[in-house]
Amino acid sequence: MNKRWIEHSLRTQLAKPFVHILFGARQTGKTTLLTELLPSPALHYNLADPEERTRHLANPGSFRQECEALPDSDKPHVVFVDEAQAVPSIFDAVQVLYDQDRSRWRFVLCGSSARKLRKAGANLLPGRCLLHRLFPLILPERPAPAWSRSAPRSPLIALGSKTMFPAAFPAADIEERLAFGDLPGIALLPEEDRRPVLKAFVEVHLEEEIRREALVKDWGAFVNFLRLAAHEAGQIVNFAAISREAGVSLPTVKAHYQLLEDMFVGFRVPAYSKSPRKNLLSTPRFFFFDLGIRHAAAGLVPDRNVVRADPGRFFEQWVGIEIWKRLQYRGEGQLHHFRTKDGAEVDFIVEVDDRVIPIEVKWTDKPSLRDLSHLTSFLRDHPRARTGYVVCRCPRPMKLSDTVTALPWHHL
Repeated sequence: MNKRWIEHSLRTQLAKPFVHILFGARQTGKTTLLTELLPSPALHYNLADPEERTRHLANPGSFRQECEALPDSDKPHVVFVDEAQAVPSIFDAVQVLYDQDRSRWRFVLCGSSARKLRKAGANLLPGRCLLHRLFPLILPERPAPAWSRSAPRSPLIALGSKTMFPAAFPAADIEERLAFGDLPGIALLPEEDRRPVLKAFVEVHLEEEIRREALVKDWGAFVNFLRLAAHEAGQIVNFAAISREAGVSLPTVKAHYQLLEDMFVGFRVPAYSKSPRKNLLSTPRFFFFDLGIRHAAAGLVPDRNVVRADPGRFFEQWVGIEIWKRLQYRGEGQLHHFRTKDGAEVDFIVEVDDRVIPIEVKWTDKPSLRDLSHLTSFLRDHPRARTGYVVCRCPRPMKLSDTVTALPWHHL
């Protein structure tokens, strides 16, 4: 078992007398992790299995009846439901059973989409559940090569002492991460096998998930949208332009973006609005949750040549994704971007622990303050922002001024 950063805290949380829901995109390792933490559940339902799913859809009462048939025990019976969103009525049954006797069962549900639950008005067990999330690998789980494994605690978004556990996944340089992403299963494969698996994720998983839940009426139009959205990933979203190019209405484009978020395949980064400047752009940027999936969705063959054609663009996306995942794990803090109508831009603004941290991302190993005029202007205009960073490929941290530090990517 390759250890995950949240394993220790999740194990502790699962012992608490609540219903536990673990959400995350496909292939982030949810089932593997829960199988490790719940080695012998009293009942295990895999609703990705068509036969099992059909059985529960045809007879919604069977789940409750099977749980009630479990014998009395001094310890709660663990009931593990994989891909629970496929049968939304399961959530209602869990609520009835939990309210009936919260000490008799310990329900653990996981899923890769919240779309069907939201559309069906499914019961997400308010006041009864703890919600957990799992993401692709973060830097503490998958280190940089040996020469940089001694990186100190992050000055940006530190995750606490749990970042110090021995990394369990193979080390990877930055080019490998930008080419193939950070899904745990991909990180363990030889490079020649990563391309077809990433392609299959887009062609098989997304199609299966979307068609199974009847989320999109015109699959061909959605494929066109997905390709365009992937090409534009990391940029400020131009809904009108994508609508024209994909040949679908503006409301449909917005609904498709929401669908990607509901399936945990993407996320939006809103514009920073707490600024004295009046000419700010307010449109969000949109990112795919993993660069390997982004490349495959764009119709590209994920490999190092894709990265070498435009490394700065993908490096910026990788930094944004890494920061976003850490903020999600912390359960606090916000990620923004900053851009004015006259062209002033800071790649990312992080609000965490009462700090405002502006961050520029540069594909250089020789950062210079001359290239950071927008960052220094932001620091002058925003008193809460005391220190800014440029994340780059310099080998060690560098103090560029009293307020700006260059940070190697492996020190994030």
